[in-house]
Amino acid sequence: MNIRRSVAALSLCAALGAAAAPAAVADDGPAGRAKGLYGAKDPKFDGVWRQSLALLAQDAVGVTPAKSAIDWLAGQSCADGGFAAYRADTSKACDPKKGEFTDATAAAVQALAAVGGRSGTVEKGIGWLKRHQNEDGGWGMNPGGPSDANSTAAAVGAFAATGQDPAKVTSAQGKGGKTPYDALLGLQLDCSAKAAERGAFAYTAAKGKPVANELATASAALAARGKGFVFETVGKDSGAGPEPLRCAGGKGGAGSPEDAAEAALAHLSRVMSDSGTHLKSAMPGAKDQPDFGGTADAVIALAAGEHSAAAGKPLQWLQSKDSGAAAWAEGDPGALAKLVLAAHAAGANPRDFGGADLVQRLNATGPKPEAAAPGAESDGSGKSEKKDDGGGVGGVWWTVGVCAVAGMGIGFLLSGRKRRQL
Repeated sequence: MNIRRSVAALSLCAALGAAAAPAAVADDGPAGRAKGLYGAKDPKFDGVWRQSLALLAQDAVGVTPAKSAIDWLAGQSCADGGFAAYRADTSKACDPKKGEFTDATAAAVQALAAVGGRSGTVEKGIGWLKRHQNEDGGWGMNPGGPSDANSTAAAVGAFAATGQDPAKVTSAQGKGGKTPYDALLGLQLDCSAKAAERGAFAYTAAKGKPVANELATASAALAARGKGFVFETVGKDSGAGPEPLRCAGGKGGAGSPEDAAEAALAHLSRVMSDSGTHLKSAMPGAKDQPDFGGTADAVIALAAGEHSAAAGKPLQWLQSKDSGAAAWAEGDPGALAKLVLAAHAAGANPRDFGGADLVQRLNATGPKPEAAAPGAESDGSGKSEKKDDGGGVGGVWWTVGVCAVAGMGIGFLLSGRKRRQL
């Protein structure tokens, strides 16, 4: 994904680095892995996020995660229900003003709701989100921060995952009673924008004129339909493709959240078609470098919008050995989970993803899974997995909110959020 091109992103990295302590390590598989945690890399910036994605991806394909993995994630919860990016010492209190994050909280809520057995932690997380909803109906990355599309989308997913209608989640701040959809639609570029950007979403409107951002667009397209990391479709692909904004005289915009989602998907389809069926990285000096994570987000959003034909081309590109997607994700639980979720959402088989068994690779990055669903086949690691019959775009659907950083710099999970903002 892309290096964030904003001072705000760099400030976040600094805040996270100052707030987080070095990773605590205990034996639970490969050397250097904290007990129950997926991945061997330092979790300072992305521990909760990558753990949530891993649990969601495993659950999506019928793998029962290890109890130690679920315990690890639940144990990261702060006393007030929020989640930090990572807590090395969970006996120390969180900093509610700058140490807790909407994206981490929303992702953890969705993952724990999916695997079950942690209702108390889930309820506290939902309570945290309700308390920190902004006056405009959205959420910022930090409590009180300006609303952004990615954080708002992640929060929408948390409410949807716990059976609550996001349209009825209104802000207690101010007198407007705004919903998350009010905040999201306020970030969509309307008919007054350049033709190539109409229907796209900006990451935030906090710093002047909104600028189109494909990663924000993919997240918002899913959330505008009231969807989270898992959902079921209710219809079939018409084959017509997503509907762009209908503009008359350069005026107007989406009249409903559903129309906004369609326009966003139309924008993503145009962008990927222009660049050869995938999104490109905006990393300085690498203009032609593909954005694997962003493309996976787009596939999920298109599939969730019941546009399987439009999702098929970028999915095929991700599956191709020439793309390098499987190599990009190797050993990285967050990246592997993204590809698993994209394959699963679009009706492909994540166990044969261009010849790679993504599920087996994901399982290998964490503690041994507990069990698999009935009627499953071996994944080559001593457990089994539900057969994927490739039956189209019905069933369970997933997406990923983008919010974390990893390694020595800004990592793939959070890095593209403010692309093209400056």
